[in-house]
Amino acid sequence: MKNANGGDLPPAIFLMGPTASGKTDLAMAIADRLPVELVSVDSALVYRGLDIGSAKPGAAELAQYPHRLIDICDPAESYSAGDFRRDALAAMDEITAAGRIPLLVGGTMLYFRALLEGMAELPAADPAVRAEIEARAAREGWPALHAELAGVDPELAGELHPNHSVRIERGLEVYRLTGRPLSELRREQARDPLTDRYRVTQLALLPRDRALLHERIERRFLRMLEHGFVDEVRALHARGDLHADLPAIRAVGYRQVWQYLAGELDYDEMVAAGIAATRQLAKRQLTWLRRWPDLARIYLQAPDGTLRKNDEILAEALKFLA
Repeated sequence: MKNANGGDLPPAIFLMGPTASGKTDLAMAIADRLPVELVSVDSALVYRGLDIGSAKPGAAELAQYPHRLIDICDPAESYSAGDFRRDALAAMDEITAAGRIPLLVGGTMLYFRALLEGMAELPAADPAVRAEIEARAAREGWPALHAELAGVDPELAGELHPNHSVRIERGLEVYRLTGRPLSELRREQARDPLTDRYRVTQLALLPRDRALLHERIERRFLRMLEHGFVDEVRALHARGDLHADLPAIRAVGYRQVWQYLAGELDYDEMVAAGIAATRQLAKRQLTWLRRWPDLARIYLQAPDGTLRKNDEILAEALKFLA
């Protein structure tokens, strides 16, 4: 592939997939074979102190396999898709300049799309409008606001779960500020596609059977609880400057443990809600990936449903990257 000046475009790799599919382990295995540097694409891993519940790689793993864009924000801060695109492009440029290949790994599909397609210029957040939307959500619930969004921006609403509060809020906010659907504005405004800068190979690690993913999600969530997830959230709760409407605390798992600590759920309810919310996240990620173009799919299971060995999965990934 050539750029506008006739030169070869540098390579970049996307490694996507639903939560609990094993993306991080595969990325680290690829790093043992190819001259890559890892860039996290995860809206929870950007926050310091969100370690256990986000399945953040441990200190030993990060020492051996450093990841860019992990632990770059305090949980009191907000971090947007636009922030991610800016930071990811800077990281990719530095990695490429050092003669290495950026490997972007994670499951925040909105971040991948923003990086791949560019960002439309949209109005800044309006605190008054957001406060009004959030007050209504507290009274009526996010599904009611999702229904309202469907009336003004059916395309965007069709992409979202009825409880996807962050994006429902943004869709309604943009419509109130501009009088036009967010999806329409995105189509009209100028793009800055990543494929003008990089030769991108896109891989996805996927289950053939969603039951396998459901089992992994439940097992991992229970393991997080055994390893101190509640104490991790209790420390965040005790800070006093954090609240349930912050993006960090809205993260899957964190929201449910926060509700448990606030007395809104008992322990068993929290466990069930945390597992269910993580499964819903995986469903949304799989929905994105089903319609994702130019995607090389690597399956965790053989056609007969048996689990494939890690070495076999790695070998298939490396064939796509040859």
